[in-house]
Amino acid sequence: MVFRPGRLIDISAPLQAGIASDPPEMLPEITYVDHKTSAPRIAAYFGVAVTDLPEGEYAAIEQVRISTHNGTHVDAPYHYFSRMNEAIVPGGEPSMRIDEVPLEWLYQPGVKLDFRHLPDGHIVQPAEIEAELARIGHTLKPLEIVVANTAAGMRYGEADYIDSGCGFGRAATLWFCERGIRVVGTDGWSWDPPFSATKRRVAETGDASLIWEGHRVGRDRAYCQIEKLHNLEALPNDGFLVSAFPVKVHRGSAGWTRAVAILPE
Repeated sequence: MVFRPGRLIDISAPLQAGIASDPPEMLPEITYVDHKTSAPRIAAYFGVAVTDLPEGEYAAIEQVRISTHNGTHVDAPYHYFSRMNEAIVPGGEPSMRIDEVPLEWLYQPGVKLDFRHLPDGHIVQPAEIEAELARIGHTLKPLEIVVANTAAGMRYGEADYIDSGCGFGRAATLWFCERGIRVVGTDGWSWDPPFSATKRRVAETGDASLIWEGHRVGRDRAYCQIEKLHNLEALPNDGFLVSAFPVKVHRGSAGWTRAVAILPE
């Protein structure tokens, strides 16, 4: 199709310290250095007085201590397992790192699936995906970027965020991959259901294969996922492009992205 870009919708969550965006041990730390605070050091470097600088100011700078999985980010297959594509390559092959993921995967037509009605911890099944696609009248095409709007989207930064929303297990993730989808996304903390829900299931069943079962599909088929998307409520069901190029972290398991939905004129 001929696509003339029009309105841009920011679908990235802000990287912010002091909110419940991640488990406590994974929270980002940001130190803000303002114009006045930075002035003495630069004045000393140049051998001038602070009063010689415009209004005694220099530069605003932020010092940040973060993981590649803080904020809105793209997970590479390497995040899920050391090998990928075992279902189609005998013995598999080394998993792609974030600086090896094809950029073509991250700039494609998008489709939004609305699962906000599903309860926290629910594992979305292929039949539910098919029903939602039928509801919006969309037939998936290879390489489309599928984003899931869950109940977690409105809880970002709240104490219950990491426990909110539904998620995707092995069956649903494999369903997408087998149809040529290479990038999926969620406004939840994880593509899988919240860890708290999975922990209960493992305790009830003793089945350790439930841990990270959606992510582990990358061992069978290479795919990427975008986590901590935001503002998906503002998107139409389809008819938009998604741009989610990751920062090129050398040999990284993930890279931060300013994900944007691009609507036509």
